[in-house]
Amino acid sequence: MKKNLFVIGIGFLLIGASIISACTKEGPMGKPGADGTNGTNGTNGTNGTNGVDGGTNCQECHNPATVTLVAEQFEFSKHKYGEAAFGESGTVGCVPCHSSEGFKYVCQNNISAAFTQNATTLRWTNGYNTIPTASIGEITCNTCHSSLHTTYGKEDFSPLTTIAPVPMTFYGNGDATNAAKTINLTQDGGISNLCVKCHQPRPFTNSLTNGNVLNYDSLKNFPAITFYAATNPDQVNKLRPGYRTHTHYGTVGAIFAGKGGVEFAGTETYGNSPHTTLATCQDCHMATQTGRAGGHTFNASGNFAGCNKSGCHTDMSATKTSFVGDQAAAKQALADLAAKLTIGGVNIMNMNPDATTNLWAGKTAKNYDGYLNIYDPINNPNGISNNPAGTFKNPSTSGMSAAQIAINSGLPAITLTNAQMGAIINFQLCLREYSLGVHNTKYTMALLKNTIAAIPAATK
Repeated sequence: MKKNLFVIGIGFLLIGASIISACTKEGPMGKPGADGTNGTNGTNGTNGTNGVDGGTNCQECHNPATVTLVAEQFEFSKHKYGEAAFGESGTVGCVPCHSSEGFKYVCQNNISAAFTQNATTLRWTNGYNTIPTASIGEITCNTCHSSLHTTYGKEDFSPLTTIAPVPMTFYGNGDATNAAKTINLTQDGGISNLCVKCHQPRPFTNSLTNGNVLNYDSLKNFPAITFYAATNPDQVNKLRPGYRTHTHYGTVGAIFAGKGGVEFAGTETYGNSPHTTLATCQDCHMATQTGRAGGHTFNASGNFAGCNKSGCHTDMSATKTSFVGDQAAAKQALADLAAKLTIGGVNIMNMNPDATTNLWAGKTAKNYDGYLNIYDPINNPNGISNNPAGTFKNPSTSGMSAAQIAINSGLPAITLTNAQMGAIINFQLCLREYSLGVHNTKYTMALLKNTIAAIPAATK
């Protein structure tokens, strides 16, 4: 009997050893999970209540109805599949809006948008930059929700990375107390300010003089004065126009807030539609998902769920008369303004019917893209206006070959008045806000109509 028990014992040991051996062949053990909450003490010898399983915190968010759904929606967002984060990586002046780490850096360090002057060179520069070590990273969940995985609970979704008032960088003003040059959309706790932080125009600078930000007031108050003359590039010019002389792409924040245009005097009163104070960016761009729109796609096209919410519209749709009419009016005003922006019969505004390279193809009948119709051997080889950099000023350093300089020299030169430069800016602002005035119909139409009226008196 003892022998049999000995044999049985040896058998159990061998089985245990084989189990241990099998376990040790698996991969390395992962990090321990978070400790569960302690159970309450029992009374009179009874067991206490079990503590909470540490893993349930992850499951609160990482489930099909929450994070998994958001991640799928985000795959269809231009924040996700755009290549700008790769192309601008390392460019400290661009990545505050084109990379995750750059954006968080300028927010966390409250980097000023003010232009400052160098006491020695007397040149002005805009210090709204990040640092080389924070100039990378695609836009991710953590870009806007910078507190994620702090407590590992739902409360980590907020606060957002920033909801602070936004100094408008193209004014070169870093003082948030200057309301005229700062956007502060206070509805719903200021959450729209997160979007406006990047979705705003960039500054024009006096590149031919002292580098300071372009003064919009001079454009509207002295409309007939020459802004740029190719034959006299040093005396009166503020900047030398080229194909990419533009407000950049994120003009919607300025238009939505009813700020940022060259506000020529005219018959139209500058004001704002109710959206400016009643709606948030998130109301429409993150409404209940329908197809490839809504939620974290940030796409509002064809999705009117956010419009038809309580307290706003009730029957808004793509065929509603007011919606169709407002867009048609803005489209016509853009066409009318572009038609007046001509020099010697040459249209200043560039046209591009290719929807893969022109985000605004179809927004106007002639498919304007907001760039200038100026010759550029790489970016715009079919441009029909002279590029000042390749003819009148230091042609040897323009980057053009002798053949390209010869082509460029045969094209008509550009001369701009202050009013025409202001009109170009307003055209770009109203085209590139993308909605054809829906974001802020009242401000958009006042800006376009008053600008159209200002052009004839100022054109020589």
